[in-house]
Amino acid sequence: MRISRPSIFILSVFLSFFVFSCKKDKLLTDGGSLKFSTDTLTFDTVFTEMGSFTTAFKIFNPNDQRIVIKNLKLDKGDSSFFKMNVDGFSGNNINNIEVAAHDSIYVFATVKIDPKNQSNPFVIEDRFTATLNGQIFSIPFIAYGQDAHYVVDSVLAVSDVWKTDKPYVILHSALVDKGKTLTIPAGCKIYMNADSRLYVRGQLFINGTKKDSVIFQGDRLDRAYFGYDDYPGEWGGIYFDSTSTGSNIKWTVFKNCGNNMKGGLPFGIEVFGKPGIANQLTMTNTIIENSIGFGLLCFQANVKAENTLVHSTGTQALALVQGGNYQFDNCNFINYFPSKLSHYDEPTVVVLNYYQISNTEYWQGDLTAHFRNCLIYGSMDNELFCYKKGTATYNASFDHCLIKSIDALNTDLTTSGELNIQFCIFNKNPRFVDYKKWNFSPDSASSVIHKGMAILGISNDLNDQPWSVTDTFDIGAYRFVK
Repeated sequence: MRISRPSIFILSVFLSFFVFSCKKDKLLTDGGSLKFSTDTLTFDTVFTEMGSFTTAFKIFNPNDQRIVIKNLKLDKGDSSFFKMNVDGFSGNNINNIEVAAHDSIYVFATVKIDPKNQSNPFVIEDRFTATLNGQIFSIPFIAYGQDAHYVVDSVLAVSDVWKTDKPYVILHSALVDKGKTLTIPAGCKIYMNADSRLYVRGQLFINGTKKDSVIFQGDRLDRAYFGYDDYPGEWGGIYFDSTSTGSNIKWTVFKNCGNNMKGGLPFGIEVFGKPGIANQLTMTNTIIENSIGFGLLCFQANVKAENTLVHSTGTQALALVQGGNYQFDNCNFINYFPSKLSHYDEPTVVVLNYYQISNTEYWQGDLTAHFRNCLIYGSMDNELFCYKKGTATYNASFDHCLIKSIDALNTDLTTSGELNIQFCIFNKNPRFVDYKKWNFSPDSASSVIHKGMAILGISNDLNDQPWSVTDTFDIGAYRFVK
């Protein structure tokens, strides 16, 4: 019997459909994959009163066979702020959900938040995981846990003055654009997520006071996670670009910074300049503390600081590299044995007219750096390193400073007059009230008392005590008061 061509075609289609249907009906017991409709489940609602919000995503089975997802759960289980419903089943730990080949299921998630509860973290996080044939597939859940101003992956393209009615929380970094100004008033509290920096291409004005200092810190409020202690590297720091000039910071604290999540060098504050640039940043009564990397890092920049304290850092408290133009008056740069950091081979301050990029290559730039009434101290024998390379000029001076340096400073520079040391005290204990508790005020027997030079127009010290030009100044950022 002869079978016609149309009959063969119909038979082939039928057999193909039958085989495919059988394959789809077969359970996939090894390997396979899952796909989610999103890579992060984000609850964008910022609650101002007690409330809940529900959103959903889909889990796709891209395989040619049906699957059984052995387990779907939230890592924090019943203690999570989030609650799940998967394909009609409620709970935060659900087992054995079947999904047909090339089909999908919905996962509904609800978050309930009391935004007035200040024990809530600013960013509430959990992780959803699905287990298929021993493989784990997951996505994060993220919601906002307190009533705050959230700045999320933002370019601040208009000039703005922030408010003090509630905190600001920066997620995924923020940028003050070129030609724009961000003004932060006294008392403003800024919390930075671990993946965040504040980048400045325009101008930044921070107008804190002694009573209402502006504080930048990490957004992790659960101190138990850090052993009930501040931890270095909780956020990424502040970066000033070479397009930025004229920024001013007063009475501000930058704490627990230095996370280098973006790559490059870790820092509390970095100022990146260029030859001949105007003043980029003036810091007054500012504290940078507990940075996992540098405290203040400057590349060919133009920076002024007075009555400023930089301490407890993983590398230099102050690093001036590749030249630049600097003035530091009554500043403290201090590194003992910072908690959770090491201080064994990185001097507290380096002043260089070059930046080493390889074993044989470096970039150089003209350097002018003046230090008056500054205190450079720490647990190492030599806490100041000054060095010159290449043909770029080097002009650094230390006037009425207390410096810990057992070995002589660079004699080539001092002999040539490129490094000038005047009326400085070397290797005498400054006798702080309690350096272990970060109280760097001098006690009554301190060697810094009345050893400074008078500086006209300088602001009050870090305890908000005025410097009087009729009295002999002290060395450092704190005036001794009986």
